[in-house]
Amino acid sequence: MFNFLRPSGQGQGRVERIAPKDAVQMVAKGEAVLLDVRDGMELRATGKAKGALHVPMMSLSMKCDPSSPECLKELSLDKPVVLYCASGARSQGAGRMLVSLGYTKVFNLGGLNDWHHGGGQVVR
Repeated sequence: MFNFLRPSGQGQGRVERIAPKDAVQMVAKGEAVLLDVRDGMELRATGKAKGALHVPMMSLSMKCDPSSPECLKELSLDKPVVLYCASGARSQGAGRMLVSLGYTKVFNLGGLNDWHHGGGQVVR
């Protein structure tokens, strides 16, 4: 049997995967901000996770950079951020961007289906 150990400082300065159930619980308790990084057409076609902020990839640096006047007030460098897209690839890239902007607790949920399978609601 394998025993995989994570380095100390988990979630500090890098993008970690998060279990869907854990993400749903953190967001429900207000312990994390949930970001949907898909484009508007995807959002209209499938809905979004309840409570998620929609920040498409192309506006991520403007809406999430603490030095930008358009930075979302819900964000804080020290508050955990959970990201998702359709499959997890774009949310991983978005997470790396947030880390480069100084966010310390960044998690990649994967896709919208992961949110749903973790017990989270999807709204249209």
